[in-house]
Amino acid sequence: MTTSKRHADDTPNRPDDSPTRPLNFIEQIVEDDLRTGKFQGRVQTRFPPEPNGYLHIGHAKSICLNFGLAARYGGLCNLRFDDTNPCKEEMEYVESIKEDVRWLGFDWGDREFFASDYFEQLYQWAEQMILSGDAFVCDLNNEQIREYRGTLTEPGRNSPFRERSVPENLDLFRRMRAGEFPDGSRTLRAKADMAHPNLNMRDPVMYRILHAHHHRTGDTWCIYPMYDFTHGQSDSIERITHSICTLEFENHRRLYDWYLDRLGIYHPQQIEFARLNLTYTVMSKRKLLELVQEKRVSGWDDPRLPTLRGLRRRGYTPEAIRRFCDRIGVAKFHSYIDVTVLENSVREHLNATAPRVMAVLRPLRVVLTNVPQEHVEHVAAINNPEDPSAGARQVPFTRELFIERDDFREEAPKKFFRLVPGGEVRLRCAYIIRCDEVIKDESTGEVIELRCTCDRKTLGKKPVGRKVKGVIHWVAASTCRKVQVRLYDRLYTRERLDDLPPGEDANQYLNPNSLEVIDDCRIEPSAAEAQPGQRFQFERLGYFCVDSRDSQPGQPVFNRTVPLRDTWAKIDKANKSR
Repeated sequence: MTTSKRHADDTPNRPDDSPTRPLNFIEQIVEDDLRTGKFQGRVQTRFPPEPNGYLHIGHAKSICLNFGLAARYGGLCNLRFDDTNPCKEEMEYVESIKEDVRWLGFDWGDREFFASDYFEQLYQWAEQMILSGDAFVCDLNNEQIREYRGTLTEPGRNSPFRERSVPENLDLFRRMRAGEFPDGSRTLRAKADMAHPNLNMRDPVMYRILHAHHHRTGDTWCIYPMYDFTHGQSDSIERITHSICTLEFENHRRLYDWYLDRLGIYHPQQIEFARLNLTYTVMSKRKLLELVQEKRVSGWDDPRLPTLRGLRRRGYTPEAIRRFCDRIGVAKFHSYIDVTVLENSVREHLNATAPRVMAVLRPLRVVLTNVPQEHVEHVAAINNPEDPSAGARQVPFTRELFIERDDFREEAPKKFFRLVPGGEVRLRCAYIIRCDEVIKDESTGEVIELRCTCDRKTLGKKPVGRKVKGVIHWVAASTCRKVQVRLYDRLYTRERLDDLPPGEDANQYLNPNSLEVIDDCRIEPSAAEAQPGQRFQFERLGYFCVDSRDSQPGQPVFNRTVPLRDTWAKIDKANKSR
């Protein structure tokens, strides 16, 4: 077994910053192939998305794997669109996929391909299989084909059209291409083995009739190849060495090889790995589409979705996603990855890169009675303690401030080190203040203002003779800006959504608190002109990103990317203990 280790930094041009780890099983296979001279020392992979939707975090794992392998071993990675189903595919999805792959930090150079590029060659290969007696035209409909296929314990039955002559099959197939027959009336099937234990080998369909406009070939074709007939041959045309697939295609590998053997063409190696399963997350394209169509979310870029568009809008960074994909590794068996692993990867990167600002989500007014009415001074605040080169900014300090409402309690529990009547607390980067008086709304009894005293001798100094444990954030009332903040949380409350009990729907586990909109957030002026996509740490509150869709010049809308810590940890622990 290969025991060598690698570090992302030792691979030129690989956009990754992950820690040292052992080789995964695919890397071991590649290194063995290089050592034995298989494929003449070449490494060529591909990422083959179907352009029928938007990419999600599961696709990111495949992107990082395929492009990462090519970069590590000095090879190439193609971007190939599996566009064999014109009813579901659009150029909009093609462009969004390319944008997402680039955003993740990968480049396919001039190797952008489409399965539709190979339609004529695939057709010629289909005719070749008819001529060799390995394919026939079948008049059974889809339901009849399923009925004839048999089961896992019973062999299938031959189609009554299986013994058509080669000339008749060739004539019918050419007439299928010419558009003489309606949709679904005929198929071209491989003449394999109806008793094979692998159901995929029981005379699979190679071509179906589909009079539909294709986003690239227009109305040129009315027959389209099935994925299993397209996949291996496309890899062969592009001289792929290692065809990386998810485990769903493991049972298709026998057919993949069978086609290549019958055609006598270049033979790539298919390797399967386990797809990504995240807790509290739906990864099914169908279920994601339902969420969008039923308007349970605001669109494919809703920050609660695992789509790369949604994660980008929420503030996730490509560096964090690449680090996450490298951290979880590549396995041969299905398992669940705790979503906190992804969230922690984001926290780690933003902690090192995001500038700090102070913002108050639920403001409570504080009046410093011993500070003059018109007083304005500026206190220095470090932009990022993890990055000395980020410098410092000047934060306005005035007589009237806003603090977080949760940072004050009239009756405080033990270990509450924030502000209480008669108590002291330090304002972040500024002075120690003491709460002298609490002002309430006469009609509701709600606290609406605190009257406090500021100790002007404590800027940057520890007080002598007294301990002040609490430090809270604040903004100056006269200079802060009001902005909208959106607090996003997990979309589902159930940990695993792929193993629901019979009769249960994932929608019954939708989290009613997955979005909270706060319109009265106050933020320091240094962030008031932030541009879409800019990321910040709101001190003590979490990481936030300026929304790319709804922000206006001078009116940023902030989306919470992740809190400063895992707020679900205690909930998860309590649920598991039951």
